[in-house]
Amino acid sequence: MKIAYLFFSSLLSITAFAQPSQAVMDSINAITQTDYENMLGQLGLKRSALRPGPSGNPSAPNAANRFEDKVNKYNLPNPLIFKDGRRVKGSSDWNRRRQEIIDEFENEIYGRLPSQLPSVKWVTISATDTVVGDLPIKEKRLKGIVDNTAYPAIKVEIELLLATPAKIEGAVPVVIEFGWIQNPFNRAPIQPIGLGSSTEPSWKEQLIMRGWGYAIMVPHSVQADHGAGLTQGIIGLVNKGKHRKPHDWGALRAWAWGASRTIDYLETDKDVDSKRLAIEGLSRYGKAAIVAMAFEPRLSLGFIGSSGAGGVKIMRRVFGEQVENLCSSAEYHWFAGNFIKYASKLTPDNLPVDAHELVALCAPRPVFISSGSPRVEGQWVDAKGMFLGGVHAGAVYRLLGKKDLDTTEFPALGTALTNGEIAYRQHAGGHSTGPNWSTWIAWACRYWGDCKY
Repeated sequence: MKIAYLFFSSLLSITAFAQPSQAVMDSINAITQTDYENMLGQLGLKRSALRPGPSGNPSAPNAANRFEDKVNKYNLPNPLIFKDGRRVKGSSDWNRRRQEIIDEFENEIYGRLPSQLPSVKWVTISATDTVVGDLPIKEKRLKGIVDNTAYPAIKVEIELLLATPAKIEGAVPVVIEFGWIQNPFNRAPIQPIGLGSSTEPSWKEQLIMRGWGYAIMVPHSVQADHGAGLTQGIIGLVNKGKHRKPHDWGALRAWAWGASRTIDYLETDKDVDSKRLAIEGLSRYGKAAIVAMAFEPRLSLGFIGSSGAGGVKIMRRVFGEQVENLCSSAEYHWFAGNFIKYASKLTPDNLPVDAHELVALCAPRPVFISSGSPRVEGQWVDAKGMFLGGVHAGAVYRLLGKKDLDTTEFPALGTALTNGEIAYRQHAGGHSTGPNWSTWIAWACRYWGDCKY
């Protein structure tokens, strides 16, 4: 049993940068399928009742729609209408309506956090004076050791790196990124997601040059990115190694929980201004970033990169990735088990909430939505669908006295819509936040101020 447990635990440390053997991948897939079948059984569903999602390959017979004239007509739930039909008339009303929306997201899409969660003890592994590019920084490596006394068979340690400018005295703003510090199969440092072009400073250098810092939290150290990991990681620890129930949290909320525990630490660090913290992530970590922003009030700014379906893209919109893809055995672990119903008994039109309301949960705090070029990044993430997620959140921002995108027309490539608390820019590059970092930093300066050059 011990050998089997150690082997399984090693599977959970695999990151997107690793090249695991076919045997390891086969084992992960087999365990994932078992867990998926368990959830289908709890929901009273059979695989044959699930609608398959479209393919991301434009040449496939079942290719995802990528033509605007083929987009379906849909009706979005109104974030300013209570479930009983009453209209939200002010901020006090919004606070009550906001809780209704939270309940729907927790019950049907992202899952509920357990009522009892273990504490985290932060330990400094190293603290060094080093450089990023040619800029001097103070770099700390830390581990957040999760209390596992209730179930010692599972150990969870959150990996974190914090870097702040060496030449600045006092506390500085910090951007928290969901990313990687280094590849466990190759001890050389790697660039986390968000890399800019080779002709400009990296995102880390741009932040340090501004007099800001960055923190990199490793999501897979909190929860593995596959269904096989759902009986391990923080989800498995709290469930004592058992399968999830349909309303239990998925990996997106687990990663967001890791970001919240990171903030717990940052609030204790004298080099960090914990009133000026932002969250950034790309792709699945863009989904996690908007979930973290929505549920964690201590985050003051968001930088949401190419999050697509399950993030800020309108889920009812038939373009690119669909709910059916999210509910497959490849991606269901990001969500609550209940979400799978919307690829079987129900449809996306039955969802009680949609992505615009996830953005609205962030109000009045500023959120920047980023995407890449359809010719380079592709159209799977649906850049316009993400733009519309921002557009339809605007009513809540206006209610709270903030500025929205100030347009409903999808902008030309490269146009920066940055005059309000909801911002959007589609850069000319690929699946990266890199080309939007300088735009984001200039926009963030309006809120954080005190920008040093």
